Amino acid sequence: MRKVNDKKSLVQYAALPYRIDDGHPMVLLVTSRETKRWILPKGQPERKLAPHQVAEQEAYEEAGLIGTVFKTPFAAFDSVKRLKNGKEVPCEIRVFLLEVNHELGAWPEQNQRDRRWMTPGEAALTVGEPGLVRVLLDFGGRFD
Repeated sequence: MRKVNDKKSLVQYAALPYRIDDGHPMVLLVTSRETKRWILPKGQPERKLAPHQVAEQEAYEEAGLIGTVFKTPFAAFDSVKRLKNGKEVPCEIRVFLLEVNHELGAWPEQNQRDRRWMTPGEAALTVGEPGLVRVLLDFGGRFD
């Protein structure tokens, strides 16, 4: 296991929730709790869950989404994880596609986050991380 204070990256597993509306892809982003930046639902590895299951669980907890998660990552990008003590640690985000089947009206973190559906292009303009911009545009490009 990697120590948080070493130079190696942490790993997080993210869901890229999507649906198809009239033949056009839509993706869902959530806000982060502290800074309210638009991000993908994501979380740390968990001992009893496979990576894609972590992504699926985070989509439920952070956005109230239920769907079919792909077992292999769609993409990965480098990011920075801001720790509660203010330190920043390099982090690799592995992204799993989640085809949304159901959107709940109530979910565990509904009072801590906002969620919003948008086109991949709109989402790319909304997020601040270059790696996530690329992932969103790559996803949207699959439907051109």
